[in-house]
Amino acid sequence: MTLSINAAFDSGNIDVVEATDPQDIRLRIRQDHQSDFYQWFHFRLSGAKGVPVRLVIENAGGSAYPDGWTDYKACMSVDREDWTRVPTRYDEGKLVIEHTPEADAVYYAYFAPYSQERHLNLIADALAHDGVSLRVLGQTIDGRDMDCLSIGEGDKTIWVIARQHPGESMAEWWMEGFLARLTDPEDEVAQAMRRKVRFRIVPNMNPDGSFRGHLRTNAVGANLNREWDTPTMERAPEVKLVRNAMDADRPVLCFDVHGDEALPYNFIAGAEGIPDYTEKQAADLAAFLDAYLDASPDFQTKVGYPLTAPGKANLSICTNALAARFDCLAMTLEMPFKDNANAPDADRGWDCNRSAQLGSDTLDAMAAVIDRL
Repeated sequence: MTLSINAAFDSGNIDVVEATDPQDIRLRIRQDHQSDFYQWFHFRLSGAKGVPVRLVIENAGGSAYPDGWTDYKACMSVDREDWTRVPTRYDEGKLVIEHTPEADAVYYAYFAPYSQERHLNLIADALAHDGVSLRVLGQTIDGRDMDCLSIGEGDKTIWVIARQHPGESMAEWWMEGFLARLTDPEDEVAQAMRRKVRFRIVPNMNPDGSFRGHLRTNAVGANLNREWDTPTMERAPEVKLVRNAMDADRPVLCFDVHGDEALPYNFIAGAEGIPDYTEKQAADLAAFLDAYLDASPDFQTKVGYPLTAPGKANLSICTNALAARFDCLAMTLEMPFKDNANAPDADRGWDCNRSAQLGSDTLDAMAAVIDRL
């Protein structure tokens, strides 16, 4: 039996320490380039069909969010389409995955990956619908296009962006569901929103980091969600290009889609701590949260990040920066890497399909508040 472990592909990330004994395969996650962040992994194991394996990620305890490993189960797929969870435990700083592959080649990942190829298909599928256009805002450091879809012809603009942190792949699965709903010619809510709103949609804010297998940063180690105050083309062209486009097409609502490693819930983080946070912004946020609760059984408001004290917000963070810059309703959606503790699924946890459904449901919440914005 010859075992092979490889991550030399789109979004792959793992280093092999030792892989001769199937019961003692030792691995390490690579850091993001020019950064200390790491947590995302994605690799293929071949040569172990029907053989119980024990995969030990030795450096899990030093990852960006070690609390994220508690009660976590790794994702596994044979066909790279259907992803299930496999037995996983966190033990003294090591992540241990125990599984018996049912095929000659199986894939393991931190969450169901969303490849560059699938991203290109997402853009092509959206453009097949009437009234959808694409604008390339510019290029990333690695030369990839910053794709921005435009949908709708109303007099208000909503910006929706996802995956500033590339390892948070559930954000682009969310986009898949959101775009499918918004472009559905038979959906009455989508029809009404396309009449009222110009949607500007960036499905992947960080294509370089996504392809490189990063958790949190772009090609030069920049955490894009800490670059919104003074972005530069040299360090964070992704943010600079999108913010410039927003300046030319000012939003009434900005929605930034993410994933959270530790908290097993879907929740919203607002901009309550920005200077001059207005009563209208607070009321608009409250109305949106109420509407989101009505729209999705997977959304909740009891668990989330602590509120930032008034005037103490970090204005390099997207939601805070945009709420302050445009006096608009700005929000960050967080989804779990683990499961939704309020509606657990032992086999799949929170997964790509549930992320897409939440994306679809989000349009109802937007529709409920658009007239007040």
